[in-house]
Amino acid sequence: MSDDRPELSRRIAGVMALDPSAPAFEFQRAWHTWGEVGAAADAVGEHVPPGARVGLMLRNRPAQLGLLLGLLRAGACVVAINPDRGEERVRADVAALDLAAVAGEPSDLATYGGARAAPLRLTSTGLASVGAEGPTAAAGPVGTAVEMLTSGTTGAPKRVPLTYDGLLRVLVGAKHYERDAATDLRLRSGVAIVNAPLVHVGGFFRVVQCVNDGRSFCLLERFRVDEWADAVRRHRPRTVSLVPAALRMVLDAELDPDDLSSVRSVISGTAPLSPDDADAFFRRYGVPVLISYGATEFGGGVAGWNLADHERWWTEKRGSVGRAHPGCELRVVDPETGGPVGTDEEGVLEVKARQIDAARGWTRTTDLARIDDDGFLFVLGRSDQAIIRGGFKVLPETVTQALESDPRVLGAAVVGRDDERLGAVPVAAVELRAGSGTTTVDDLLAAAGRRLARYELPDEVRIVDTLPRTPSGKVDLAAVGELLSMEH
Repeated sequence: MSDDRPELSRRIAGVMALDPSAPAFEFQRAWHTWGEVGAAADAVGEHVPPGARVGLMLRNRPAQLGLLLGLLRAGACVVAINPDRGEERVRADVAALDLAAVAGEPSDLATYGGARAAPLRLTSTGLASVGAEGPTAAAGPVGTAVEMLTSGTTGAPKRVPLTYDGLLRVLVGAKHYERDAATDLRLRSGVAIVNAPLVHVGGFFRVVQCVNDGRSFCLLERFRVDEWADAVRRHRPRTVSLVPAALRMVLDAELDPDDLSSVRSVISGTAPLSPDDADAFFRRYGVPVLISYGATEFGGGVAGWNLADHERWWTEKRGSVGRAHPGCELRVVDPETGGPVGTDEEGVLEVKARQIDAARGWTRTTDLARIDDDGFLFVLGRSDQAIIRGGFKVLPETVTQALESDPRVLGAAVVGRDDERLGAVPVAAVELRAGSGTTTVDDLLAAAGRRLARYELPDEVRIVDTLPRTPSGKVDLAAVGELLSMEH
């Protein structure tokens, strides 16, 4: 295999070769060894040279996992494709991507076969096998590991290129959460649980992190509380990851605290989490929730809580998303002048993520924030989603948190709606918890009114069976906007 592969590719290959008979990952209670994963990577590597751009239809299944790790070990560029976005959109997406190859399981390739064909088709039976439908994919410039889809909460998902070198630096930054920062090449004890979708940066990064560390893991096809709890009971991980929607599902399930007795911390990111939910989780299960902040553009997290900070600061800094990771700098600037504002003053957050590109400089986000004297970051909402109601600024996240503080509410989403008189008004969709009985919109508004100013109260609240969500578990605000634009 070529020696010009990136360091991360060589690291993945080295882990696979340490002990081929050792368990690598579990799926539906069946274990696959590092040797099986290595064989899958061999099958891919024979046909894909470093730098080749390969579209991969990602599902949380062994075949796609084998293809993913094979492509990364080969030093190829994985172009993430979500096969669940709808047949017409996926066909158009694949046709427009100008790929060297398209990979996925046979049923997905058959479904989207009308898209412009690539010269090489990778199919999978077992972990991975390579179809003989075309020549070897052409090499390309080595450097980009993955073109990863963003969550697409406010519009169509877009792809963000993440480099191999940048991912290595992100892996180093992730040690912020770990007591053991050793990076030597070995197989480590313990089993991690991967319950986020591989097509999202959260699931992708978790798998790469496990393989880079030489740690086996349990892959869940999707998040279901009973399957997740079963995996936690059997594998007894010390740390688990739960997006806010999943964390609330675990809260509602009222599991026996003994089920989580091995867990020392929960990492929660991808979407805002109310500190009320974090505290409720701790009261019920005795496990602290370490909130993190990041974005696909930065390769994952750039700030977050660790256990030491949580033990010392949580009561005082409640509501913060933590402090900057190593290799990252944060600042808050005036949105008009671009100049830095003072400590604890509100502005737009900028990030200098040396973990991705040391030469990039400051990157402006769309988040309103403040940073206190101790470096703790407080995210106040999205500047591009602020609703100006008759001259008053309404932050949807503030209204969402007020609605979700109601124990009858499982989840809420707030968007702006044009209004001839006021310019715009907030409107909300609310998903109730099971057993909420005859809860009415007036009940919800009365409860929210105890936390909100009159101008912040939603002009309409629509109770829905289920909030629309993206694969990463975030509420799909574009879909909520469409829902609330429809007549009753």
